[in-house]
Amino acid sequence: MSRAPGSVDRRTVLRGCSGLGALLLLSACGAERETPVRLAAGEPGGFFWEFAGLLAAAADRSGAPPIRPLRSGGSDENLDALADGSAELALSLRDAAVERASPLLTALGCVYENYFQVAVRADSGITTVADLRGRVVSVGAPGSGATRLSERVLTAAGLRPDRDLRPVRQTMRESGDALAAGTVDAVMWAGGLPTPAFTGLDVPIVLLDLGEVVPEVRRRYGLAYEPVRIPADIYGRHPAVTTVGVANLLLARRDVPDTTAAAVVDLLLDESGRLVPSQAIGSQFLDAQSLIVTGPVPLHPGAADEYRRRHG
Repeated sequence: MSRAPGSVDRRTVLRGCSGLGALLLLSACGAERETPVRLAAGEPGGFFWEFAGLLAAAADRSGAPPIRPLRSGGSDENLDALADGSAELALSLRDAAVERASPLLTALGCVYENYFQVAVRADSGITTVADLRGRVVSVGAPGSGATRLSERVLTAAGLRPDRDLRPVRQTMRESGDALAAGTVDAVMWAGGLPTPAFTGLDVPIVLLDLGEVVPEVRRRYGLAYEPVRIPADIYGRHPAVTTVGVANLLLARRDVPDTTAAAVVDLLLDESGRLVPSQAIGSQFLDAQSLIVTGPVPLHPGAADEYRRRHG
């Protein structure tokens, strides 16, 4: 598969090393213990990137193999990086990973819930997904799994994504700025609660309720999607809503050494309290029973052995 512009490469590695702050620079770029394990993560302002930075810092504290987060557009680019060997680990929405299943693809754990979120300005008059007809909508960054899920949600709501609205593809930071500026009418993304790129915008925003859309998404596209509740007032003043939830997986190439896979599992189990961004309130799966629920994506043999050793 040819790589789309902006996908993970050596330049991306260097950008990744410059963007996480002093602690991550020490753990990801300055580690001298051994060759870093590259983790295809996401974009600044998103939960993938936040989690990757915390995992890298935990590896540095513990003496585990150093982890180097790589910037990317999201799940699809991360899966490309695993496939072509430019990363050993990756974060991905479970639906994207299942669609790209191969003997090379294994999981180290199911680490947290992603919440599909549709934000509009509070004064927009938009109250349902159907109201997006004819509007400019940011449907996710290039290379992100959110773009796939945006198209599925729109289709389930009776809209044709390529004809009934004007889709644009932007990073989270770009789309947050565009929503505040009024150059897009709505933003769709999948992330944790709250997603950093959408906190503190200059205008009040609200989230659309997808409770009536979730059953059709599940009927059309499978039970990897589930209804989840977003509490009120995550991004200022707005009511609670129901939306589409999809688990996030920490993945590894099958040829990653068993000892490395086991060391990352130990981080997930032993450092769980430090692997959740301080502002996050959404569901995290950092316990032994939930971590192993990776669906059709098999656990890496080294990870499976470590979970058995630790918890029987």
